[in-house]
Amino acid sequence: MEEEQLHRSYDARLMKRLLMYARPYWLVILISLLLLVVDAGLQVLGPLLTKTAVDRYLAPAGEPVLPWLEQWLAAGAREGLIQIAGIYFAMLAASLVLQFGQQFLMQWTGQRAMFDLRRDIMSHLQRLDVREYDRSPVGRLVTRVTTDVDALNELFAQGLVTVLGDVLVLLFIVAAMFRLSPGLTLLMILMLPLALGVTVAFRRIVQAANRRVRVAVAKINSFLQEHIAGVIVLQLFNREDRAARDFEKVNQECLDAHKETISAYGWFYPAVEFVSLLGFAALLAWGGTEVRAGTLSMGVLVAFFQYGMRVFRPIQDLSEKYNILLSAMAAAERIFLLMDKKITIEAPEQPRAFPDRPAEIEFDDVWFAYNGEDWVLRGVSFRIQPGESIAIVGHTGAGKTTITNLLLRFYDVTRGAVRIGGVDVREMDPRVLRQQFGVVLQDPFLFTGTIGGNIRLGNAEIGAEQLERAAEQVNLLEYVRTLPAGFEQEVRERGAGLSTGQKQLIGFARALVHEPRYLILDEATSSVDTETEIRVRAALERLVSGRTSLIVAHRLSTIQRANRIFVMHKGKLRETGTHQELLAMRGIYWKLYRLQYQEQEQLPQSAD
Repeated sequence: MEEEQLHRSYDARLMKRLLMYARPYWLVILISLLLLVVDAGLQVLGPLLTKTAVDRYLAPAGEPVLPWLEQWLAAGAREGLIQIAGIYFAMLAASLVLQFGQQFLMQWTGQRAMFDLRRDIMSHLQRLDVREYDRSPVGRLVTRVTTDVDALNELFAQGLVTVLGDVLVLLFIVAAMFRLSPGLTLLMILMLPLALGVTVAFRRIVQAANRRVRVAVAKINSFLQEHIAGVIVLQLFNREDRAARDFEKVNQECLDAHKETISAYGWFYPAVEFVSLLGFAALLAWGGTEVRAGTLSMGVLVAFFQYGMRVFRPIQDLSEKYNILLSAMAAAERIFLLMDKKITIEAPEQPRAFPDRPAEIEFDDVWFAYNGEDWVLRGVSFRIQPGESIAIVGHTGAGKTTITNLLLRFYDVTRGAVRIGGVDVREMDPRVLRQQFGVVLQDPFLFTGTIGGNIRLGNAEIGAEQLERAAEQVNLLEYVRTLPAGFEQEVRERGAGLSTGQKQLIGFARALVHEPRYLILDEATSSVDTETEIRVRAALERLVSGRTSLIVAHRLSTIQRANRIFVMHKGKLRETGTHQELLAMRGIYWKLYRLQYQEQEQLPQSAD
């Protein structure tokens, strides 16, 4: 539904915001306008040269229209026509250069403006609240940065200045025609309402078709993003044929919308051409009669035919530019709707400094809901002392990951407070807050690049020695040394070609190399095999040592080493204690242990 939003065909507020992106390039636009004005004047000069050639040399009659030119022309017909032809050729060459310069400058301006706009959109997307990504499909966001920005580029490159050029050409031509013959000019103007009527009908059809095209393109982007990302699941469950049929429907919608647009264009241009030919027929009938009566020169009639072709061309161009404007307004509305989404998770005007000493973490009567009052956390309170290792366990949906999200301030609490060293995290700069944490997720995300680049994550201060030391501490270095390029080994999108365990070890090295003061492990070992877990176990001890750690895990080996275990159940903190203390309580943890951990505890003992 968001793709169909378009409140008005033209919105001055949106246009003003768009023009802000063109403001830095005002000098280039001014030069382009000057070139356009000169070219518009040359468009008027051509038929006047033809009129001079006919009335002076071919069918002498009429008064001179360009006396400043005729006084320099030769008396002989041959020499004079050669001179006029040379001037005409020079005019065409100058017009070619002017049009190239104008198009080049406006295309350059459009690309630069869109570069700035894409940069601002990307910057906004990176600062946007995580909550917004929960609501917006990735395909829709990709459409904003690609298809919608391209529509705005057409407005800058072909719409703003060229519309003015078409209007200037039309005004200059009408003025020149009135000077030659007011009667014939009125005759041509009578044809304009027909052409405008065709244009209005065309505009309505294309407007609806363009809206359907936008919706269809957004659906295709969303469909492709989802199904390409999940291609393994499709192949695993043999759903390729079903996906192909579903895509066939989406693709057919796009095809039908484009066919409607093509049909509209196919009718529009011949219709305008037909109206122009009616004008030429009337011009020939009336003008020919006046020429035979001697009240009109042959040169004027010939010039009017040339002007007639130039009159209808701007009308066609203006209708096309209107469609560009319409698409651009719709694209701008969607883009600025995205950019106007309020960022709530941001630094306050005067952020509090992060504690420079080891500080405790406190959850004080925290309530939180992702939607409305569907509470995920209910009155959760606890304190984590500096250097303490805390494990969080509980059923799926108990609120374990939500606690880490609130601590990192991806979301703000609904009630209560989260504090570090007595300072509410909402009073801190989120960037400074997150710099203090190392996080290892269940499914570590790897970017296209190299292994070393995925560990550094753009931090140029991390040298080769730090990189090797971190890899060695998490038992990754041995694997890296077997690679032809070592840390420069290429990593494809999302770590394709690497095993889950290898990606997990890279995630551990990433967390360790940045030397965080706090550590969060969110199901960090749940997706690795037993052998990999044994290799990771020593790495975990190094990671946790000397750091305040918060571990969301199911593996018994990790939980047993924690100083305390928090048991979450239905959004509440129900039990707290060590492994043995919780077992002795014979409560929720004891039930979880019997259901999940007892069998897992026997596996390492059997291996020993």
